[in-house]
Amino acid sequence: MKALVYKGPGRKALEERPMPELQTPGDAVVRVVRTTICGTDLHILKGDVPTCDPGRILGHEGMGVIEAVGAAVTTFKPGDRVLISCISSCGKCEYCRRSMYSHCVTGGWILGHLIDGTQAEYVRIPHAETSLYPIPEGADEEAMVMLSDILPTGFECGVLNGKVSPGSTVAIVGAGPIGLAALLTAQLYSPAEIIMIDIDDARLDVARRFGAAHAINSGAVDAAERVSALTGGRGVDTAIEAVGVPATFQLCEDLVAPGGVIANIGVHGKAVDLHLETLWSRNIAITTRLVDTATTPMLLRTVQSGKIDPTLLITHRFTLDQIMEAYDAFSRAAETRALKVIINAAAASSA
Repeated sequence: MKALVYKGPGRKALEERPMPELQTPGDAVVRVVRTTICGTDLHILKGDVPTCDPGRILGHEGMGVIEAVGAAVTTFKPGDRVLISCISSCGKCEYCRRSMYSHCVTGGWILGHLIDGTQAEYVRIPHAETSLYPIPEGADEEAMVMLSDILPTGFECGVLNGKVSPGSTVAIVGAGPIGLAALLTAQLYSPAEIIMIDIDDARLDVARRFGAAHAINSGAVDAAERVSALTGGRGVDTAIEAVGVPATFQLCEDLVAPGGVIANIGVHGKAVDLHLETLWSRNIAITTRLVDTATTPMLLRTVQSGKIDPTLLITHRFTLDQIMEAYDAFSRAAETRALKVIINAAAASSA
Protein backbone atom coordinates (compact mmCIF):
# COMPACT_ATOMS: atom_id res chain seq x y z
CA MET A 1 0.00 0.00 0.00
CA LYS A 2 1.01 3.64 -0.38
CA ALA A 3 1.89 5.58 2.76
CA LEU A 4 3.52 8.88 3.76
CA VAL A 5 6.58 8.01 5.83
CA TYR A 6 8.57 10.21 8.22
CA LYS A 7 12.25 9.82 7.38
CA GLY A 8 13.72 12.05 10.08
CA PRO A 9 13.65 15.82 10.74
CA GLY A 10 12.84 17.68 7.52
CA ARG A 11 12.39 14.49 5.47
CA LYS A 12 9.35 12.51 4.32
CA ALA A 13 8.48 10.24 1.39
CA LEU A 14 5.51 8.52 -0.21
CA GLU A 15 6.45 4.85 -0.14
CA GLU A 16 5.09 1.38 -0.69
CA ARG A 17 4.60 -0.30 2.70
CA PRO A 18 3.17 -3.67 3.77
CA MET A 19 -0.54 -3.83 4.55
CA PRO A 20 -1.26 -3.64 8.28
CA GLU A 21 -2.48 -6.79 9.97
CA LEU A 22 -4.52 -7.51 13.08
CA GLN A 23 -2.16 -7.88 16.04
CA THR A 24 -4.54 -8.23 19.00
CA PRO A 25 -8.18 -9.38 19.34
CA GLY A 26 -9.25 -5.77 19.92
CA ASP A 27 -7.77 -4.43 16.68
CA ALA A 28 -9.47 -3.33 13.48
CA VAL A 29 -7.92 -2.67 10.09
CA VAL A 30 -9.54 0.28 8.35
CA ARG A 31 -9.37 1.14 4.66
CA VAL A 32 -8.75 4.88 4.77
CA VAL A 33 -11.11 6.89 2.57
CA ARG A 34 -10.24 10.44 3.64
CA THR A 35 -7.50 11.82 5.84
CA THR A 36 -5.79 15.16 6.44
CA ILE A 37 -2.61 16.84 7.65
CA CYS A 38 -2.30 18.34 11.12
CA GLY A 39 -0.02 21.05 12.43
CA THR A 40 1.36 18.37 14.74
CA ASP A 41 2.62 16.49 11.66
CA LEU A 42 4.62 19.61 10.78
CA HIS A 43 5.99 19.70 14.33
CA ILE A 44 7.13 16.08 13.91
CA LEU A 45 8.86 17.00 10.66
CA LYS A 46 10.61 19.91 12.40
CA GLY A 47 11.98 17.51 15.00
CA ASP A 48 9.80 18.92 17.80
CA VAL A 49 8.46 15.44 18.68
CA PRO A 50 11.55 13.27 19.32
CA THR A 51 9.38 10.33 20.46
CA CYS A 52 8.33 9.82 16.82
CA ASP A 53 10.91 7.58 15.18
CA PRO A 54 11.99 7.73 11.53
CA GLY A 55 10.12 5.14 9.48
CA ARG A 56 6.76 5.98 11.02
CA ILE A 57 3.71 6.43 8.78
CA LEU A 58 2.31 9.83 9.75
CA GLY A 59 -1.29 10.92 10.30
CA HIS A 60 -3.81 10.57 13.13
CA GLU A 61 -7.04 11.77 11.52
CA GLY A 62 -9.46 10.30 9.03
CA MET A 63 -12.47 8.21 8.22
CA GLY A 64 -12.81 4.98 6.34
CA VAL A 65 -14.37 1.56 6.00
CA ILE A 66 -13.56 -1.38 8.25
CA GLU A 67 -11.67 -4.08 6.38
CA ALA A 68 -11.20 -6.60 9.21
CA VAL A 69 -11.80 -6.87 12.96
CA GLY A 70 -10.24 -8.92 15.72
CA ALA A 71 -12.10 -11.65 17.58
CA ALA A 72 -12.91 -9.38 20.54
CA VAL A 73 -14.54 -6.66 18.42
CA THR A 74 -18.31 -7.04 18.52
CA THR A 75 -19.65 -3.54 17.85
CA PHE A 76 -18.09 -3.16 14.39
CA LYS A 77 -17.92 -5.40 11.36
CA PRO A 78 -16.26 -5.28 7.94
CA GLY A 79 -17.97 -2.76 5.70
CA ASP A 80 -18.91 -0.30 8.48
CA ARG A 81 -18.04 3.35 7.86
CA VAL A 82 -16.14 4.75 10.82
CA LEU A 83 -14.63 7.94 12.16
CA ILE A 84 -11.04 7.41 13.35
CA SER A 85 -10.26 9.19 16.59
CA CYS A 86 -6.83 10.76 16.91
CA ILE A 87 -6.71 9.29 20.43
CA SER A 88 -6.75 5.55 21.04
CA SER A 89 -8.46 4.49 24.27
CA CYS A 90 -8.64 1.14 26.04
CA GLY A 91 -11.61 2.39 28.09
CA LYS A 92 -10.45 0.41 31.15
CA CYS A 93 -7.31 1.93 32.65
CA GLU A 94 -7.27 4.52 35.44
CA TYR A 95 -6.88 7.42 33.02
CA CYS A 96 -9.63 6.24 30.68
CA ARG A 97 -11.99 5.88 33.66
CA ARG A 98 -11.28 9.56 34.36
CA SER A 99 -12.03 10.43 30.69
CA MET A 100 -8.34 11.31 30.21
CA TYR A 101 -8.07 9.13 27.13
CA SER A 102 -4.98 10.97 25.93
CA HIS A 103 -3.09 9.33 28.82
CA CYS A 104 -4.42 5.80 28.25
CA VAL A 105 -1.63 3.48 29.38
CA THR A 106 -1.84 1.41 26.19
CA GLY A 107 -3.19 4.11 23.88
CA GLY A 108 -3.38 7.89 23.86
CA TRP A 109 -1.83 9.74 20.94
CA ILE A 110 -0.14 6.78 19.30
CA LEU A 111 -1.42 6.96 15.70
CA GLY A 112 1.20 8.54 13.46
CA HIS A 113 3.41 8.93 16.51
CA LEU A 114 4.25 5.63 18.21
CA ILE A 115 2.49 3.35 15.70
CA ASP A 116 1.75 3.78 11.99
CA GLY A 117 -0.93 6.32 11.18
CA THR A 118 -3.65 7.27 8.75
CA GLN A 119 -1.82 8.94 5.85
CA ALA A 120 -1.95 5.63 4.04
CA GLU A 121 -4.39 3.38 2.22
CA TYR A 122 -4.93 1.24 5.32
CA VAL A 123 -4.36 1.64 9.05
CA ARG A 124 -4.49 -0.65 12.07
CA ILE A 125 -6.56 0.75 14.95
CA PRO A 126 -5.92 -0.69 18.43
CA HIS A 127 -8.80 -0.70 20.94
CA ALA A 128 -11.16 -0.43 18.00
CA GLU A 129 -14.40 -0.49 19.99
CA THR A 130 -13.43 2.60 21.99
CA SER A 131 -11.31 4.38 19.37
CA LEU A 132 -13.67 4.33 16.38
CA TYR A 133 -17.10 5.91 15.99
CA PRO A 134 -19.85 4.80 13.61
CA ILE A 135 -20.61 7.39 10.95
CA PRO A 136 -24.32 8.24 10.66
CA GLU A 137 -26.05 7.50 7.39
CA GLY A 138 -25.77 10.44 5.01
CA ALA A 139 -23.09 12.23 7.03
CA ASP A 140 -20.59 14.37 5.11
CA GLU A 141 -17.34 12.39 5.00
CA GLU A 142 -15.16 15.50 4.91
CA ALA A 143 -16.92 16.91 7.97
CA MET A 144 -16.24 13.64 9.77
CA VAL A 145 -12.49 14.05 9.22
CA MET A 146 -12.66 17.38 11.05
CA LEU A 147 -14.07 15.48 14.05
CA SER A 148 -11.03 13.22 14.30
CA ASP A 149 -8.89 15.86 15.99
CA ILE A 150 -9.22 19.52 15.13
CA LEU A 151 -12.75 20.18 16.38
CA PRO A 152 -12.43 18.31 19.71
CA THR A 153 -8.95 19.79 20.21
CA GLY A 154 -10.13 23.37 19.75
CA PHE A 155 -13.16 22.67 21.93
CA GLU A 156 -11.57 20.71 24.77
CA CYS A 157 -8.14 22.35 25.03
CA GLY A 158 -9.34 25.87 24.23
CA VAL A 159 -13.02 26.37 25.00
CA LEU A 160 -13.58 23.95 27.88
CA ASN A 161 -10.17 24.41 29.51
CA GLY A 162 -10.51 28.14 28.98
CA LYS A 163 -13.86 28.18 30.80
CA VAL A 164 -15.56 30.16 28.04
CA SER A 165 -19.00 31.20 29.32
CA PRO A 166 -21.95 33.38 28.33
CA GLY A 167 -21.02 37.05 28.32
CA SER A 168 -17.27 36.44 28.65
CA THR A 169 -14.54 37.93 26.47
CA VAL A 170 -12.21 35.62 24.59
CA ALA A 171 -8.97 36.23 22.67
CA ILE A 172 -7.67 33.50 20.39
CA VAL A 173 -4.04 33.94 19.40
CA GLY A 174 -3.55 32.15 16.10
CA ALA A 175 -6.11 32.08 13.29
CA GLY A 176 -4.88 28.82 11.81
CA PRO A 177 -7.10 25.74 11.61
CA ILE A 178 -6.97 24.96 15.33
CA GLY A 179 -7.64 28.55 16.35
CA LEU A 180 -10.56 28.72 13.95
CA ALA A 181 -11.90 25.45 15.37
CA ALA A 182 -11.78 27.06 18.81
CA LEU A 183 -13.59 30.08 17.37
CA LEU A 184 -16.37 27.92 15.90
CA THR A 185 -16.92 25.89 19.06
CA ALA A 186 -16.57 28.82 21.48
CA GLN A 187 -19.74 30.26 20.02
CA LEU A 188 -21.69 27.33 21.50
CA TYR A 189 -21.18 29.09 24.86
CA SER A 190 -22.30 32.59 23.74
CA PRO A 191 -19.34 34.71 24.81
CA ALA A 192 -19.91 38.44 24.47
CA GLU A 193 -16.89 38.95 22.19
CA ILE A 194 -14.27 36.83 20.51
CA ILE A 195 -11.10 38.63 19.45
CA MET A 196 -8.90 36.87 16.87
CA ILE A 197 -5.19 37.70 16.66
CA ASP A 198 -2.81 36.67 13.87
CA ILE A 199 -0.24 38.12 11.48
CA ASP A 200 -2.08 36.93 8.35
CA ASP A 201 -4.83 39.26 7.09
CA ALA A 202 -6.35 36.52 4.93
CA ARG A 203 -6.85 34.29 7.94
CA LEU A 204 -8.21 37.19 9.95
CA ASP A 205 -10.77 37.77 7.19
CA VAL A 206 -11.81 34.13 7.56
CA ALA A 207 -12.09 34.61 11.32
CA ARG A 208 -14.46 37.53 10.81
CA ARG A 209 -16.63 35.40 8.53
CA PHE A 210 -16.62 32.66 11.18
CA GLY A 211 -17.92 35.01 13.86
CA ALA A 212 -15.01 36.92 15.42
CA ALA A 213 -16.10 40.33 16.69
CA HIS A 214 -12.62 41.79 16.20
CA ALA A 215 -9.59 40.70 14.18
CA ILE A 216 -6.17 42.12 15.07
CA ASN A 217 -3.02 41.83 12.98
CA SER A 218 -0.31 41.64 15.66
CA GLY A 219 2.33 42.29 13.03
CA ALA A 220 0.84 45.69 12.27
CA VAL A 221 -0.32 46.95 15.67
CA ASP A 222 0.43 46.29 19.35
CA ALA A 223 -2.11 43.52 20.01
CA ALA A 224 -1.98 43.87 23.78
CA GLU A 225 -2.70 47.59 23.60
CA ARG A 226 -5.53 47.02 21.13
CA VAL A 227 -7.13 44.34 23.31
CA SER A 228 -6.75 46.59 26.35
CA ALA A 229 -8.60 49.34 24.50
CA LEU A 230 -11.36 46.95 23.40
CA THR A 231 -11.88 45.69 26.95
CA GLY A 232 -11.74 48.99 28.81
CA GLY A 233 -8.24 48.25 30.08
CA ARG A 234 -9.30 44.99 31.73
CA GLY A 235 -8.09 42.28 29.39
CA VAL A 236 -9.92 39.11 28.38
CA ASP A 237 -11.47 36.42 30.52
CA THR A 238 -9.99 33.69 28.32
CA ALA A 239 -6.80 33.84 26.27
CA ILE A 240 -6.37 30.81 24.01
CA GLU A 241 -2.88 30.08 22.64
CA ALA A 242 -3.26 28.26 19.32
CA VAL A 243 0.17 28.54 17.70
CA GLY A 244 2.84 26.91 19.84
CA VAL A 245 5.70 29.44 19.85
CA PRO A 246 7.08 31.47 22.78
CA ALA A 247 5.91 34.86 21.47
CA THR A 248 2.24 33.84 21.22
CA PHE A 249 2.14 32.33 24.70
CA GLN A 250 3.76 35.45 26.11
CA LEU A 251 1.15 37.54 24.30
CA CYS A 252 -1.56 35.55 26.08
CA GLU A 253 0.11 36.46 29.39
CA ASP A 254 -0.27 40.12 28.41
CA LEU A 255 -3.91 39.76 27.35
CA VAL A 256 -5.50 37.92 30.24
CA ALA A 257 -7.59 39.80 32.82
CA PRO A 258 -7.38 39.27 36.57
CA GLY A 259 -9.23 36.07 37.36
CA GLY A 260 -8.86 34.89 33.79
CA VAL A 261 -7.58 31.73 32.14
CA ILE A 262 -4.76 31.11 29.68
CA ALA A 263 -5.66 27.94 27.78
CA ASN A 264 -2.77 26.47 25.83
CA ILE A 265 -3.48 24.43 22.71
CA GLY A 266 -0.25 24.91 20.77
CA VAL A 267 2.46 22.24 20.53
CA HIS A 268 5.56 23.85 22.01
CA GLY A 269 9.01 22.73 20.93
CA LYS A 270 10.91 25.52 22.70
CA ALA A 271 11.00 26.90 26.23
CA VAL A 272 8.59 29.72 27.06
CA ASP A 273 9.14 32.40 29.71
CA LEU A 274 6.45 32.44 32.39
CA HIS A 275 6.29 35.94 33.85
CA LEU A 276 5.21 35.15 37.38
CA GLU A 277 6.58 38.51 38.45
CA THR A 278 3.50 40.07 36.83
CA LEU A 279 1.02 37.17 37.08
CA TRP A 280 1.51 35.90 40.63
CA SER A 281 -1.06 38.22 42.20
CA ARG A 282 -3.69 38.23 39.45
CA ASN A 283 -5.62 34.99 40.13
CA ILE A 284 -4.62 33.59 36.75
CA ALA A 285 -5.12 29.93 35.80
CA ILE A 286 -2.93 28.37 33.11
CA THR A 287 -4.20 25.15 31.56
CA THR A 288 -2.51 22.61 29.34
CA ARG A 289 -4.03 19.57 27.71
CA LEU A 290 -3.67 16.98 25.02
CA VAL A 291 -7.06 16.41 23.43
CA ASP A 292 -8.92 13.49 25.01
CA THR A 293 -11.72 13.32 22.38
CA ALA A 294 -14.17 12.79 25.26
CA THR A 295 -16.49 15.28 23.53
CA THR A 296 -16.43 13.59 20.11
CA PRO A 297 -19.92 12.01 20.46
CA MET A 298 -21.42 15.37 21.48
CA LEU A 299 -19.64 17.22 18.66
CA LEU A 300 -20.75 14.55 16.20
CA ARG A 301 -24.38 15.20 17.12
CA THR A 302 -23.80 18.98 17.01
CA VAL A 303 -22.35 18.76 13.50
CA GLN A 304 -25.18 16.49 12.34
CA SER A 305 -27.74 18.98 13.66
CA GLY A 306 -26.15 21.78 11.62
CA LYS A 307 -25.08 23.85 14.64
CA ILE A 308 -21.46 23.74 13.46
CA ASP A 309 -20.19 23.29 9.92
CA PRO A 310 -16.56 22.11 10.12
CA THR A 311 -16.29 21.85 6.33
CA LEU A 312 -15.80 25.63 6.40
CA LEU A 313 -12.24 24.84 7.50
CA ILE A 314 -11.44 22.88 4.32
CA THR A 315 -9.67 24.83 1.58
CA HIS A 316 -7.73 22.28 -0.49
CA ARG A 317 -8.27 18.72 -1.73
CA PHE A 318 -5.71 16.18 -2.94
CA THR A 319 -5.37 12.47 -3.57
CA LEU A 320 -2.92 10.32 -1.63
CA ASP A 321 -0.69 10.30 -4.71
CA GLN A 322 -0.50 14.09 -4.33
CA ILE A 323 0.29 14.11 -0.60
CA MET A 324 3.70 15.71 -1.09
CA GLU A 325 1.93 18.61 -2.84
CA ALA A 326 -0.58 18.67 0.00
CA TYR A 327 2.21 19.01 2.58
CA ASP A 328 3.79 21.77 0.53
CA ALA A 329 0.51 23.70 0.36
CA PHE A 330 -0.23 23.16 4.06
CA SER A 331 3.26 24.19 5.18
CA ARG A 332 3.13 27.39 3.09
CA ALA A 333 -0.29 28.43 4.34
CA ALA A 334 0.50 32.15 4.28
CA GLU A 335 1.04 31.91 0.52
CA THR A 336 -1.47 29.20 -0.40
CA ARG A 337 -4.16 30.31 2.09
CA ALA A 338 -4.55 26.69 3.14
CA LEU A 339 -6.48 25.84 6.27
CA LYS A 340 -7.36 22.15 6.35
CA VAL A 341 -6.56 19.92 3.39
CA ILE A 342 -8.51 16.77 2.57
CA ILE A 343 -6.60 13.82 1.16
CA ASN A 344 -8.65 11.24 -0.71
CA ALA A 345 -6.87 7.96 0.01
CA ALA A 346 -9.49 5.92 -1.81
CA ALA A 347 -8.40 7.48 -5.12
CA ALA A 348 -5.02 5.83 -4.72
CA SER A 349 -6.66 2.46 -4.06
CA SER A 350 -8.80 2.67 -7.17
CA ALA A 351 -5.98 3.82 -9.44
